[in-house]
Amino acid sequence: MKALHFGAGNIGRGFIGLLLSESGYDVIFSDVNETVVRALQERGSYEVKIADESEQRIPVHNVSAIDGRNPAVVAEEVASADLITTAVGVTTLKHIAPGIAAGIKLRMERGGPKLHIIACENAIGASTQLKEHVMNLLSVREQETAVSLIAFPDSAVDRIVPLQYHEDPLEVTVEPFYEWVIDRQQMFNDVHEISGVHYVDDLIPYIERKLFTVNTGHCSTAYAGYHKGYSTILEAVKDEEVINLVYGALQETGSMLVEAYGFKEEEHEEYIRKIMDRFRNPYLSDEIVRVGRSPIRKLSPEDRLVRPALKAWEQGGVTEHLAKVMALALKFDYAEDLEAVKLQDLIAEKGVRQAFADISGLDLSHELTQSVMDAYEK
Repeated sequence: MKALHFGAGNIGRGFIGLLLSESGYDVIFSDVNETVVRALQERGSYEVKIADESEQRIPVHNVSAIDGRNPAVVAEEVASADLITTAVGVTTLKHIAPGIAAGIKLRMERGGPKLHIIACENAIGASTQLKEHVMNLLSVREQETAVSLIAFPDSAVDRIVPLQYHEDPLEVTVEPFYEWVIDRQQMFNDVHEISGVHYVDDLIPYIERKLFTVNTGHCSTAYAGYHKGYSTILEAVKDEEVINLVYGALQETGSMLVEAYGFKEEEHEEYIRKIMDRFRNPYLSDEIVRVGRSPIRKLSPEDRLVRPALKAWEQGGVTEHLAKVMALALKFDYAEDLEAVKLQDLIAEKGVRQAFADISGLDLSHELTQSVMDAYEK
């Protein structure tokens, strides 16, 4: 079996590629990084190091790579793959869609078998988004055929892979914990299950639980830590004030999730504590400016701060800590992050209330907007 994976970065190699290999797939990575592509082609293997006291190294064999900038090669691999996955970042999905669409056309011409394409991105409905990009590149007739041949099941992925620097371009370090959940309802029957994947009939609760706990907690730590002058997440979580803010924010998202999806309170509380312990992992040291980057995206209506806060507010829940985190996000002025610079320019041009309203989609007079403004002023 052959799996084509778009994105040979740390998540691609240290998480998705690893599990695919352990499930019996030969993994072909598609990437634009010439150094990484060449190393994968020459070696055909790499190791994944686990960030804990064991420092276990897991070998990953039967891998290779192609240049993602070569459309003909990409199309051929799509046409012959048994499974396609991605870990490129949700904003990059539109850029890999043309190669996938071309490969689907070849696959249909050649009478290829059914295929699953799974976008493993930090976004709600990433595979559905990729499907839209791909289908827009097919004719109406091709779309009709593709629907019965190609499935795009949505998934939720969770594994902390920090920014890291190694002389070896293939070396990658990951935390021990991981979770990969796939929507079974969007898949064809008789699927070859991937080792370590949890298949569910309703994915939304799991996506939102992950996004509004892991991602909300991670960026909350980053924005609070940045405001206090820390450089790494590990430094920030040693600060009691930071921890109290993060824990408070996750209590607010947690109450919303429990009411919305029926998670058991005690089980979700344990989930929160497990997530916060992951942030304290002494074998991982992630840079605050990396975790906090792209504040405009993180403050957008469907992302990890505004969406859970609005849902909590609609339930009549508390949003005090989330409002403070959003205020701290508005203060994120890291000069080397383009979105942070753009955010500060918007605030200077329009004022903080209007800038926040434009980014978040909330009305100027909304109660949440006022709460964020109060926290911002303090």
